[in-house]
Amino acid sequence: MTNPRTASCQCGQLVVTCRGEPVRISVCHCLACQKRSGAPFAAQVRYPEDQVKITGESREWVRTADSGKRVEHHFCPQCGSTVWYRSRPHADAIAVSIGAFADPAFPAPWFSVYEQRRHPWVEIVGEGIEHSD
Repeated sequence: MTNPRTASCQCGQLVVTCRGEPVRISVCHCLACQKRSGAPFAAQVRYPEDQVKITGESREWVRTADSGKRVEHHFCPQCGSTVWYRSRPHADAIAVSIGAFADPAFPAPWFSVYEQRRHPWVEIVGEGIEHSD
């Protein structure tokens, strides 16, 4: 994977720089991720927190996941883009929206979750992708 990788909000004020290898590249079909991304699924990459540098101002919105755990979403107070989040079951990792990297060459996901909520016309394909409900 190319190092470092830089993600940002639409206005460029909130920037996340990731180094090293990700812990997981995934798509999620849960209804909360559909609402967060404004798309039929969300694509994100998780990096260990010590490999992530965040600059700029963010605001936080917290929700309770289906698991009962906290999910802390961080978005730009100027343009409103959600750039990164932390899911309390994975508190030592930062999840970054793949779209915030604006890189069509970003590696494909290897994990797909909440497929029972997947739109029937969406198909996630890729060599070695693990599908999970």
